[in-house]
Amino acid sequence: MNKSDLIDAVAKRAGTSKVTANCMIDTLLGEITAQLKKGGSVTFVGFGTFKVASRKARIGRNPQTGAAIKIAAAKVPRFSAGATLKKVVNKGK
Repeated sequence: MNKSDLIDAVAKRAGTSKVTANCMIDTLLGEITAQLKKGGSVTFVGFGTFKVASRKARIGRNPQTGAAIKIAAAKVPRFSAGATLKKVVNKGK
Protein backbone atom coordinates (compact mmCIF):
# COMPACT_ATOMS: atom_id res chain seq x y z
CA MET A 1 0.00 0.00 0.00
CA ASN A 2 1.30 3.44 -0.90
CA LYS A 3 0.08 6.89 0.13
CA SER A 4 -2.43 7.07 -2.72
CA ASP A 5 -3.95 3.73 -1.71
CA LEU A 6 -4.12 4.90 1.91
CA ILE A 7 -5.88 8.12 0.88
CA ASP A 8 -8.46 6.10 -1.06
CA ALA A 9 -9.05 3.75 1.90
CA VAL A 10 -9.39 6.58 4.44
CA ALA A 11 -11.75 8.54 2.18
CA LYS A 12 -13.95 5.50 1.65
CA ARG A 13 -14.03 4.43 5.30
CA ALA A 14 -14.56 7.98 6.65
CA GLY A 15 -17.09 8.87 3.97
CA THR A 16 -15.16 11.97 2.92
CA SER A 17 -13.51 13.23 -0.25
CA LYS A 18 -10.01 12.22 -1.26
CA VAL A 19 -8.90 15.84 -0.78
CA THR A 20 -10.08 15.77 2.85
CA ALA A 21 -8.49 12.37 3.44
CA ASN A 22 -5.20 13.61 1.96
CA CYS A 23 -5.32 16.65 4.27
CA MET A 24 -5.95 14.41 7.31
CA ILE A 25 -3.06 12.10 6.45
CA ASP A 26 -0.68 14.99 5.72
CA THR A 27 -1.65 16.63 9.03
CA LEU A 28 -1.09 13.39 10.97
CA LEU A 29 2.32 12.79 9.40
CA GLY A 30 3.28 16.45 9.83
CA GLU A 31 2.43 16.39 13.54
CA ILE A 32 4.36 13.15 14.11
CA THR A 33 7.34 14.61 12.25
CA ALA A 34 7.21 17.87 14.23
CA GLN A 35 7.12 16.02 17.55
CA LEU A 36 10.07 13.80 16.57
CA LYS A 37 12.00 16.85 15.38
CA LYS A 38 11.62 18.32 18.90
CA GLY A 39 13.02 15.07 20.31
CA GLY A 40 9.67 13.86 21.65
CA SER A 41 7.74 10.70 21.02
CA VAL A 42 4.26 9.85 19.74
CA THR A 43 2.39 6.90 21.24
CA PHE A 44 -0.74 5.23 19.88
CA VAL A 45 -1.82 2.82 22.61
CA GLY A 46 -1.96 -0.70 21.20
CA PHE A 47 -0.49 0.34 17.85
CA GLY A 48 3.00 1.54 18.73
CA THR A 49 5.38 4.36 19.53
CA PHE A 50 7.41 6.63 17.27
CA LYS A 51 10.52 7.98 18.97
CA VAL A 52 13.99 9.37 18.30
CA ALA A 53 17.11 7.37 19.10
CA SER A 54 20.77 8.39 19.01
CA ARG A 55 23.26 6.43 16.96
CA LYS A 56 26.91 6.74 17.96
CA ALA A 57 29.67 7.71 15.57
CA ARG A 58 31.44 4.70 14.11
CA ILE A 59 33.99 3.58 11.55
CA GLY A 60 32.70 2.03 8.34
CA ARG A 61 34.26 0.70 5.16
CA ASN A 62 33.95 1.91 1.59
CA PRO A 63 32.77 -1.26 -0.19
CA GLN A 64 34.60 -0.39 -3.41
CA THR A 65 38.01 0.50 -1.99
CA GLY A 66 37.90 -1.03 1.47
CA ALA A 67 39.12 2.28 2.94
CA ALA A 68 37.97 3.17 6.45
CA ILE A 69 35.54 6.09 6.67
CA LYS A 70 34.09 7.93 9.64
CA ILE A 71 30.30 7.78 9.97
CA ALA A 72 29.03 10.68 12.07
CA ALA A 73 26.71 10.32 15.04
CA ALA A 74 23.06 10.87 14.14
CA LYS A 75 19.56 10.95 15.52
CA VAL A 76 17.30 8.40 13.83
CA PRO A 77 13.55 7.78 14.00
CA ARG A 78 12.41 4.46 15.47
CA PHE A 79 9.07 2.69 15.66
CA SER A 80 8.22 0.12 18.32
CA ALA A 81 5.11 -1.93 17.64
CA GLY A 82 2.55 -2.16 20.43
CA ALA A 83 1.22 -5.40 21.91
CA THR A 84 -2.10 -5.27 20.07
CA LEU A 85 -0.43 -4.70 16.69
CA LYS A 86 2.01 -7.54 17.32
CA LYS A 87 -0.85 -9.85 18.25
CA VAL A 88 -2.83 -8.99 15.10
CA VAL A 89 0.21 -9.47 12.84
CA ASN A 90 1.12 -12.82 14.42
CA LYS A 91 -2.45 -14.13 14.66
CA GLY A 92 -1.87 -16.39 11.66
CA LYS A 93 0.93 -18.26 13.47
